[in-house]
Amino acid sequence: MANIVLQLSTDIQNQVKSFYASSSVERNAPGVIFAAKLPDTAITIYKSGKVMFQGVGAKREASRWGELKTKTATSKEIKTKGDTLPEQFSTMSVIGSDETGTGDYFGPITVAAVYVPKDKIELITELGVKDSKMLNDRIMRKIAPDIMSVCTYSILTLRNEKYNILQGKGYSQGKIKALLHNQAIKHVLSKMDPAKPDYILIDQFAERSIYYNHIKNEKEIVRENVLFSTKAEQLHVAVAAASILARYAFLKEMDRLAEMVGFELQKGASGKVDEMAARIWLEQGQDTLKSITKWHFANTEKAKKLVEKKR
Repeated sequence: MANIVLQLSTDIQNQVKSFYASSSVERNAPGVIFAAKLPDTAITIYKSGKVMFQGVGAKREASRWGELKTKTATSKEIKTKGDTLPEQFSTMSVIGSDETGTGDYFGPITVAAVYVPKDKIELITELGVKDSKMLNDRIMRKIAPDIMSVCTYSILTLRNEKYNILQGKGYSQGKIKALLHNQAIKHVLSKMDPAKPDYILIDQFAERSIYYNHIKNEKEIVRENVLFSTKAEQLHVAVAAASILARYAFLKEMDRLAEMVGFELQKGASGKVDEMAARIWLEQGQDTLKSITKWHFANTEKAKKLVEKKR
């Protein structure tokens, strides 16, 4: 099954409506202004001017109105590492899982898992969901609530107070992430029960054997139909949606921390972060700084040296 999206003028949209009028169907999804159903193709027109053709006959019908605008890349085309995905994977019902915040000194690690069934792929695409690296924070803040309103999801936020405790016990970031991914996916599976996804796709941060070794002591481990791939955001909108929700949760927590310390915090782990950390250390104390940072990062020692210079 194929998905083809065309951006069409108002005049062409009206022609599409007339052409498929006898096959029109009711669609109450957000943004939809017309829908038609052929034996082998679904046609949907959105307020944005995008027209989606979905099904075996998508290419045939789309060719009546214009040239192919976009297509979903395959794992071979974008040279990923990890599992080989099934044919037409991008059109299947999938739980995607992704995380953010692992390289940021300030703020939490957040993990999100999102279930996008095949009948919602076009809607999620229309909402603007794509690889989060192609979106800025403002857009992701706007899109995230829409995703949460139409998809089954789970978001986990590991604040740095807990992160530092786990890290102090010898937990690596890889182990922490694996535990969070497994938990988030379990939550989604529980919420959607008895329905099951065709597959689960995790944005790969560790090879399969290492991932499962990290969580081997968990009481419940999700193994059925789990796939791992790098650049997974580009392979299915479920992972792209998960990435957006993880980032949204990270930004919300950064907002809370900014309110706590009295100013906006720098993301990442740069020299600006060192200076900001030193300022918090001097003005609000070591305990406050430790509670909002990944204390084992090199930024801590760099901030300490800046503090000693200023005292």
